[in-house]
Amino acid sequence: MQYVHLGRSGVRVSRLCLGTMNFGPHTSEPDSFAIMDQALELGINFFDSANVYGWKVGEGVTEQIVGRWLAQGGGRRNKIVLATKVYGRMGDWPNQSRLSAFHIKRACEDSLRRLQTDHIDLYQMHHIDRDCPWEEIWQAMEQLYREGKVLYIGSSNFAGWHIAQAQELAKSRHFLGLVSEQSLYNLLERTIELEVIPACQAYGIGLIPWSPLARGVLGGALTPSATGRRADEDVRKDIETRRTKLEAYEKLCTTLQSTPAAVALAWLLHQPVVTSPIIGPRTMEQLTSAMQSLKLTMGPDQLKALDEMFPGPGGAAPEAYAW
Repeated sequence: MQYVHLGRSGVRVSRLCLGTMNFGPHTSEPDSFAIMDQALELGINFFDSANVYGWKVGEGVTEQIVGRWLAQGGGRRNKIVLATKVYGRMGDWPNQSRLSAFHIKRACEDSLRRLQTDHIDLYQMHHIDRDCPWEEIWQAMEQLYREGKVLYIGSSNFAGWHIAQAQELAKSRHFLGLVSEQSLYNLLERTIELEVIPACQAYGIGLIPWSPLARGVLGGALTPSATGRRADEDVRKDIETRRTKLEAYEKLCTTLQSTPAAVALAWLLHQPVVTSPIIGPRTMEQLTSAMQSLKLTMGPDQLKALDEMFPGPGGAAPEAYAW
């Protein structure tokens, strides 16, 4: 396994991050335990969750599964960098969501209880809260840091200017601020190259791409054995719309002697600002397949071919659309 610093922080994380979103809704608890054990055996030390995962309001189903896995002992907790998130709706009352200090404090304590741990290594804001001032958010996060409940702070689904706002105020408060941003990023979805990636580079923030396989579209969607999310109507439409390009893509993957999923992950790993793409295996087979990406090196010709198949916005703003 390869390890890199999480942004400008001193902590080192594996080049692949184990996403746990499927644990509970799609993967049973025993199978989830087996996947986490195997991930640890393979050297993956970066585990990501969220208080809303499990999709039963207020229950934190996935965090509970991760917590029971950690409670087995065997050094599990000390080996991993544990990440979770705050923002989503955890109840029907007015202050049971978003990023008020009121909610952040309670959400963190609830996550700690479900995860059966005394601290969260990376506490991420799951979305921007445009109705909450940064002074309030940072005050709440700083308090959690002082209490030892949170070590690092990250963001998710932020725009570039949100990152700049957050970092400039954190700097004025003599606080480390954000060390990571978790964004939608893959060969099909490259909008963040305009503003988010330049902001991450400027502030030393590690990028953690989610949906690296574009809901399975980049995971070998045209192969006869492809199953699972292909049944989703939106995914099927996306596949048909992009069929010609996907045919060329899967042909390129064959020449690279690799699976489409591994190529999609490897492309992300070749992007300088990317720390760890999030893999969300539902099965052990998917976990094993993702590991191939770590051994795949692509040269300029292959990277250029992928850019031509799935072009981005043209680089960073404003050069991408102006002189």
